Amino acid sequence: MKTISTGDVEMAVEDRGSGPVLLLVHGFPLDHTMWEGQIAEFSPRCRTIAPDLPGFGRSPPARAPQPNAKLTMAEYAEHLERLLGALGASGPIVYCGLSMGGYIAWQFWRKFASRLAALVLCDTRAIADTPQVAAGRAELAARVLAEGPDPLVAAMLTKLLGPDTFAQRPQFVEQVRQMIGRATPAGAAAALGGMADRPDVTEWLGQIKLPTLLICGEHDVISPADEMRGIAGRIPGAQMEVIPAAGHMSPLENAAGFNAVLSEFLKRRLGW
Repeated sequence: MKTISTGDVEMAVEDRGSGPVLLLVHGFPLDHTMWEGQIAEFSPRCRTIAPDLPGFGRSPPARAPQPNAKLTMAEYAEHLERLLGALGASGPIVYCGLSMGGYIAWQFWRKFASRLAALVLCDTRAIADTPQVAAGRAELAARVLAEGPDPLVAAMLTKLLGPDTFAQRPQFVEQVRQMIGRATPAGAAAALGGMADRPDVTEWLGQIKLPTLLICGEHDVISPADEMRGIAGRIPGAQMEVIPAAGHMSPLENAAGFNAVLSEFLKRRLGW
């Protein structure tokens, strides 16, 4: 990995391959290693860029640890655009984001639509948080700042993975546990504040005129397949695929199934 300064933040990034760019944006509270199966699969055929967002993995946080700090989804999008510029990644890209990476994708499309060749939205949502969910995020952020990442593990681990994965594949459980443990308290708290503050983007969906693929794990309880089908139905020409034997982390839990769907989409829609 290399660390890139974008002016106001530093971001660690895995940058492999050459040619058209596939940008892989991880979810909360994870890091780029959730995409290891996709990096291995796609870097021989395109330039695969997988950053650690500020405060996650090997990237330092963008905000000092303080109560009520937040990094908005729009700010993450701006950091990613500056990262691409710093890497010299020119030309339209394919943006592939999971969960919070999908929340950021809506903002990236709104701000930098000309940068996009296609969108891949994985296990994510278009609606805003309810007041109750937003309050829960604020409570979790306060606990993380006080106690470190352990409350994140307790709150997120069983939700991120499907029941079969959790019961039968302990190596994935431990991998995700370690990913969560690498999140900095400041980075996690800022992300929680930004997610709680994100807008409902449902009314934007009909304006998206790009090739768009939605992917959801069969057993996702955070962004269920039926909800994602509703998103796909609002985006003109969007394709929706469900990955079997996977929960919220479909690219990790069933990398072969995920990669087959993404590969077919890139070939058919973009000629990659």
